[in-house]
Amino acid sequence: MKIWGTTQVVGVIGYPVRHSCSPPMHNAAFAAMGLDFCYVAFEVAPENLAAALQGARALGIVGLNATIPHKEALLRLVEEISEEARLIGAVNTLHWREGRLWGDNTDGRGFVASLRASGMEVEGCRAVLLGAGGSARAVSVALARSGVAELVMANRTPERGKELAAWLNRQVRAGIARAVELSSTALWRACEAADLIVNTTAAGMFPQVEAMPVTDLPVLSPRTLVYDIIYNPRQTRFLQLAAARGARTLNGVEMLVHQGALAFQQWTGQAPPLEVMREALIQALQRPSSGG
Repeated sequence: MKIWGTTQVVGVIGYPVRHSCSPPMHNAAFAAMGLDFCYVAFEVAPENLAAALQGARALGIVGLNATIPHKEALLRLVEEISEEARLIGAVNTLHWREGRLWGDNTDGRGFVASLRASGMEVEGCRAVLLGAGGSARAVSVALARSGVAELVMANRTPERGKELAAWLNRQVRAGIARAVELSSTALWRACEAADLIVNTTAAGMFPQVEAMPVTDLPVLSPRTLVYDIIYNPRQTRFLQLAAARGARTLNGVEMLVHQGALAFQQWTGQAPPLEVMREALIQALQRPSSGG
């Protein structure tokens, strides 16, 4: 990569953010396409977020990704917001358009794009979501807007699952979501009938690699796709269990690549090479500093 006086800058803000694998993923795509862009990580403490955005605007930075803990706080700081970011209640992509700061959330759309890239027909499918936090909200909104027939939600705290299901029925698509107990016969039966089972929790993420969102799964059909949005490790214990029960599996690398590709396209106006991004991400995850 060569940096010139004409090079346009994009990046990611978070706290902490030095572990991020997004810079090598995006920079590999810029290099492969010969684009005069570079992507860097900016560590921004929460109390400095508003000032950092002012500085980025003054410096002519084209756009930014945002990660923990800034996604929700950005809702109050953007000047325009996409419908998806409003529904999810979080912003993960920023872009200055004609001097105005526009906020979007590509997490859910990236998730659905990765499903379709795997060959799954999203419309009309029956899905089970494990978890009811921010990731579950992003995934459930995208699935509801993409035409799934049913969303069954299970969470360690049952009330949170019920609240998310009720909110989804009220705000996005009526009648598609319902909540069940995490350890229950109802969840077991929903998994048996599901086309898609998604772990949106952090259970199993490095360094707690022995954890799982559920302790067991029923025998599953080969048509069932079990998706763990965790990307480190790439093969969680939950995915190992799902494969042993007969399901197809997919890990969080695909969601990260596809949500990043959507941001890339907003900033550059061009679709990036997904395979280049995927390979760079996998290599970055193998570095000792990433925990991969």
